[in-house]
Amino acid sequence: MDRRSFIKKAGATGAGAAAATTLAAPAIAQESPEITWRLTSSFPKSLDTIYGAAEKMADHVKEATDGKFTIQVFAAGEIVPGLQALDAVSEATVEMAHTCSYYFWGKDTTFQLGTATPFTLNARMQNAWFTAGGGTDMLNEFYNTQGVHGFPCGNTGAQMGGWFRKEINTVQDLDGLKMRIGGFAGKILAKLGVSPQLIAGGDIYPALEKGTIDATEWVGPYDDQKLGFNKVAKFYYYPGWWEGGAALHTFINLDKFNGLPKHYQAILADANSASNAETLGNYDLKNPVAVRQLVADGAVLRPFNQEVLDACYKAAREVFEAESAANPNFKKVYESQLAYAKDGYLWQQLSEYTFDTYMMLQQRAGNL
Repeated sequence: MDRRSFIKKAGATGAGAAAATTLAAPAIAQESPEITWRLTSSFPKSLDTIYGAAEKMADHVKEATDGKFTIQVFAAGEIVPGLQALDAVSEATVEMAHTCSYYFWGKDTTFQLGTATPFTLNARMQNAWFTAGGGTDMLNEFYNTQGVHGFPCGNTGAQMGGWFRKEINTVQDLDGLKMRIGGFAGKILAKLGVSPQLIAGGDIYPALEKGTIDATEWVGPYDDQKLGFNKVAKFYYYPGWWEGGAALHTFINLDKFNGLPKHYQAILADANSASNAETLGNYDLKNPVAVRQLVADGAVLRPFNQEVLDACYKAAREVFEAESAANPNFKKVYESQLAYAKDGYLWQQLSEYTFDTYMMLQQRAGNL
């Protein structure tokens, strides 16, 4: 039976069927209400990957609800400054925000662990911990006490260590350095003499250009190139040990989230998950091209040496130990991440690391 025949026969089934359809329509409308929410981003529109993660999520929600649930995305500063995104959500100024959890570690250090824990998980392990390891549920036990509900919505992969005006050859070279750096990394580096500054993305370039800061980290080659850091600082260090797999988050006002129909809640969860995967793919695709261009334009790549990394690792463990003793929420989440890291890196030595290392040797030899 073709579609037109079916429709004609269905239309001739009588008043009883028509009445049933009439009765069903309002129920369906109530189950899928028309909703328009606003989302404030912590990022400028020029950063198409990181800002675009929220747009992708909003597009998924709109398509899955046939346009009944729409989310309007606003760049940092259009409603509130980027570093006030969480407050705007918890206070119901807007329904949603797209940001980094660790921007708000000053409120409670547990916020740090939603983005990246220095010297702990890489991007693949971070996502595994969120999903299969119960990390998202564990974090939401905390986020809910802050008036918000959170979903991972984008991962940058392992980040770069940042742009420096001078070389960093010893731990002493860090002493007195003014560096834009977010989250616990600043607290760790402060133990080694660094003066950490938390500056929103759009304000970093002028601060570096004017000498207000001596160094900055942001994300990686693609985004860093867009912000032009190579024009004012030439030494580009790696790895960003503080962000081995930095996660972005969508935060939703808790009351608004709880008031949604269950299938809208599920659609939001799925949309964030889709954007999370797409964003990491974008970075993995675009960073290799960007780093080649940066080097061609004069950027000087430098690895942090073993002495510097060891000093930072030791300082990080001291900070984590002190914070775990002071904050039960932090301790619970951190210990869960650390337990997984111990097993995860054992497995990755056998699988990803061995395979990746062999393929990298082929690439260096020109066989790839």
